[in-house]
Amino acid sequence: MGAETLSSRAIIGKFYATLAALAGASWVDKVSMLFESDQESETYKWLGMVPQMREWIAGRNAKGFRENGITITNKEYEATLEVLTKEIRRDKTGQVMVRINELARRTISHWASLLTTLMINGEAAVCYDGQYFFDTDHSEGDSGTQNNDLSISISALPAAVHGSITLPSAEEMQQCILQAIAAILGFKDDQGEPFNEDASEFLVMVPTSLWIPAKAAISMKLVGYGESSQIDTSGFNIGVAANPRLTWTAQFAAYETGAMVKPFIRQEEQPITIDAVAEGSELEFNEKKHHYGVSASRNVGYGYWQKACLVTMT
Repeated sequence: MGAETLSSRAIIGKFYATLAALAGASWVDKVSMLFESDQESETYKWLGMVPQMREWIAGRNAKGFRENGITITNKEYEATLEVLTKEIRRDKTGQVMVRINELARRTISHWASLLTTLMINGEAAVCYDGQYFFDTDHSEGDSGTQNNDLSISISALPAAVHGSITLPSAEEMQQCILQAIAAILGFKDDQGEPFNEDASEFLVMVPTSLWIPAKAAISMKLVGYGESSQIDTSGFNIGVAANPRLTWTAQFAAYETGAMVKPFIRQEEQPITIDAVAEGSELEFNEKKHHYGVSASRNVGYGYWQKACLVTMT
């Protein structure tokens, strides 16, 4: 591969081609809604419930948006790759393009990084109802007090199963998953109506240390419910995603993923772009270097807590 192949135009073209080909973490779209932004911040006042059908008595009873809402402020993000001109000149094996491909991969995984931070901070960060996203006392209107931050006592297997981390058995993990899904199915809106009554698709997100018992849990027979049924064959589709960014050791989260509304919001003012300081630049003349920089304006925030449940196993 000669230097003519590694012009800045070719490198930028390769970046965008790789970007288009990469899908990113499969769970990102399942747990988050993407909204385009055209200003510094966006306020989401529509979070909350729409009116329930009622008998027409004394005219219509209109219900508007919430007075308060969640405001998400866009942030600027960047990553810059430095390449020496001699590296470009001597590159015969495509190593520069390998680094460009990895830069594209990094930008795709950025959403996963931002969303995982939301998950980890969910017990200490406020969502639209004024409570922590994962909390034991959500309440709106006629919903009653609701809990999406469960603590479940289990008897764990020996720590030797996974290094120094004590793991639950598959049976224990299964019961914890079922309790999380049952909690989600039971959530009510501010009019006391079921929020997730038609839910059928769920994603169980675990740190890598809990991936083995979680996978075993959803594929085994239902404990105590006979030998003919499995956890995901009664109208429910339950998947497991291992998230290596999670720092949890005894926690996992379940998300309802089949509806249009999601637990989290992705907001984007400017999509990923790449710029180059390359051929003919002062940087090349003075330092014999090229810079390839990616940037984006985006951020994330909490959507519907009713679509999520955190489980802490004790």
